Amino acid sequence: MPIKLIALDLDDTLLDSKLAVSPRAHDAIRQAVARGVTVTIATGRMYRSALPYARQLGLDVPLITYNGALIKSSLSEETLFHQPIKTELADQVLSLCRERGWYVQNYVNDELYVRELDEYANYYSRMSGVPAIAVGDRLYDGRQSPTKMLVMAGKEDIGKIYDTFKAVFGPRLSIVTSKPTFIEITDPAANKGRALAFLADKLQVKQEEVMALGDSGNDIEMLKYAGWGVAMGNASAAVKAVARLETLGNDADGVAEAIEKYVLASEG
Repeated sequence: MPIKLIALDLDDTLLDSKLAVSPRAHDAIRQAVARGVTVTIATGRMYRSALPYARQLGLDVPLITYNGALIKSSLSEETLFHQPIKTELADQVLSLCRERGWYVQNYVNDELYVRELDEYANYYSRMSGVPAIAVGDRLYDGRQSPTKMLVMAGKEDIGKIYDTFKAVFGPRLSIVTSKPTFIEITDPAANKGRALAFLADKLQVKQEEVMALGDSGNDIEMLKYAGWGVAMGNASAAVKAVARLETLGNDADGVAEAIEKYVLASEG
């Protein structure tokens, strides 16, 4: 059965280590779209951080952002789905982070809020291309429902912090890793797998006609859902374990390789 919908994670998947889309990947995506395949982005990033890449690629499609908590069209900017974190749960996350001295940032109305412009905030701002807004201790007031929350820590601490969140919140929140030092928190109804299923249904595409590519913990549900779940060569062991297929790494044009092999070289 031919592939009709492709979902691409951004960081460490479509983007190389310099945060760029290679000419080969750009060309493969262009050829796939010309054949009638819908290509979209499925990322943990903010909508405003993903949008420039969609426009660079000429994609006029709904984008899966914030790990599926927000699905929003790239051209019309119509919101198709938005599931923020419940205020009381967000307040509990903030209180725990404040008590333990853990770095946390909030995403509300597609803005990035931090306590102060420290090394973590500045790093994320540079990577995402979005300015961070420092609000001091007002970050912890818990009065709004964020679309997503993100905790950062050193590699030596991130595992323990992740385990603590899982123990405290269990199924009340979706808690996943992305980069080795990131923990991403959303409402449990929001993950890339559910978002991709929502989009496929809207586009009348069958599950077995969907291909998804990713590398990190926040991609696992998406790869499990897709009929063609493809792990990047640089993916974690957990991602490779659930994927049906594996391609090259993000710095070796793994996305282009997969599209060329499974979409462009196929006659259906």
